[in-house]
Amino acid sequence: MKFLDWYTKIAIGSALVGASMELFMINTGFYDKVTVLKSEKRAWESSPEAQGMKEALNPWRKLDSDARENS
Repeated sequence: MKFLDWYTKIAIGSALVGASMELFMINTGFYDKVTVLKSEKRAWESSPEAQGMKEALNPWRKLDSDARENS
């Protein structure tokens, strides 16, 4: 292969950049923050208030589900 050394250098450089990004995210606590935010989002989405908002924002939801059942 003509450009094998060039592709090897790019692959090694990309791996080093990716590894450094992962280490940075681990050391700064990024994954812990994301886990907390996702659990809060899931808790909110399952609350009655969020269900009410979802229904209020899409008044045609019931019509769509009725049309699917009739077809």
